[in-house]
Amino acid sequence: MDFSVFRSIILDTGFMHLTFGNIIMWAIALTFITLAITKNYEPLLLVPIGFGMFIVNLPLTDLMKEGHLLWVPYHYAIDHFDLIPPIIFMGIGAMTDFGPVIANPKTLLLGAGAQFGVYVTFFGALLLGFNLHEAASIGIIGGADGPTTIFLTAKLAPHLLGATAVAAYSYMAMVPIIQPPIMRLLTSKEERRIKMKQMRPVGKLERIGFPLVATLIICLLIPPAAPLVGMMMVGNLFRECGVVERLSNTAQNELINIVTIFLGLCIGGTMPASVFLKPQSLYIFFLGLIAFAFSTAAGLLLAKFMNLFLKDKINPLIGAAGVSAVPMAARVAQVVAREEDKRNFILMQAMGPNVAGTIGTVSAAGLFLTLLLH
Repeated sequence: MDFSVFRSIILDTGFMHLTFGNIIMWAIALTFITLAITKNYEPLLLVPIGFGMFIVNLPLTDLMKEGHLLWVPYHYAIDHFDLIPPIIFMGIGAMTDFGPVIANPKTLLLGAGAQFGVYVTFFGALLLGFNLHEAASIGIIGGADGPTTIFLTAKLAPHLLGATAVAAYSYMAMVPIIQPPIMRLLTSKEERRIKMKQMRPVGKLERIGFPLVATLIICLLIPPAAPLVGMMMVGNLFRECGVVERLSNTAQNELINIVTIFLGLCIGGTMPASVFLKPQSLYIFFLGLIAFAFSTAAGLLLAKFMNLFLKDKINPLIGAAGVSAVPMAARVAQVVAREEDKRNFILMQAMGPNVAGTIGTVSAAGLFLTLLLH
C-alpha cells in the first residue's frame, strides 16, 4: 500500500502548517467578535473585521492572494481606487443631522481642537522612527474615524493599513472606557453640572445650504479632502432636500451595509500573523491610544478656555465629543454629565462637536495629503 498519498494529503492540510502566531491572531479575532456581541462595541465593524482576521490566519487558504476572494475587493475598492471609504461617508452623511452644528457654530472650533492629538502623535511617530507617510497614517487614528484612517493610509502607507484600521476601530469601540476617566480628571463637578440652553430650531433652507457651503469651502481650501467631504455632503443633501427619499434610504441602509461587510472582511484580511505580530504594530496601537487621549483632552481644555470669554457657558464635556466617533462620543458625554445631575441633558449639544469632529478629521487627512503627496 502506497502511504505517500496519505502523507501528501496530511501535509496539504492546514493542521500541518499552523503556527503559534496563527493561534494568537485567532485569540485576538475572537476577542473582537466577543466584544462586539457581548458589549455591543461597534458590532457592524468588529464582527466582520474579527472574522476576516480569523479566516486569513487559517494556513493555506490564501484569501488575500492576488485574484482570490478578499484580494479583489481590497485591491479594487480600497487600495487601488479608494471607493469604499467615500461610499461609507455618503452613508454617514445621509444619517447625520448637522442641525446642532448649524445652530451652534462654536462647536466647529471644538471639533477642530479635538484634532490636536492627530498632530501630537504625528510628531511622536516620527521620533519613534516612522517616516512622514507612516506618521501621518498613525496620527490620524486620533480622530477616531475608521474610514478616514483607511482612506489616508491606503494612499500614504498601505503596508500599515491593517494595524491602523484596527487601532482606529478599536478605540472607536472603546470610547466608553477611554474617555470618562479623562473627562473626570480634567473637569470639576461644577463644570460637569453646567446646563446648556436649548438650541434654536434650524430651518430647512439652512439644512440644505449647509452641505453645499461646507463642500465649497473645505474643498477649495483642501482639495484632497474632496472625495470624503463631497460624498458625506451629498449624502446629507439627500437627507435634507426631502425629494430623494429612496436615495437617502439606500445610502444609509443597503449601500453602506454592503460596503461595510467588504470593508470589515478586507481589513481583517490584511492581518495575517506574519504581518501583524511585529513590534511596529504594537507601536501603532500605543501611539493610537496616545492620539485618542490627547484629542479627548484637547477638546475638553478648549471648551474650558472658551468659557473664559463666553457669557453662556458651555459644558466642557461636549468638547470631548469633538473626536469623530459618532454618536458614541456624544453619548458618553451625556452619561458623564448625568452622573453629576440626572436632569442635565447635553446630548444634542454634544452632537455639534461630534459631527464637527468628523469634518475636522477629514480636513486633517486632506492636509496631510496636500503636504505629503506634492
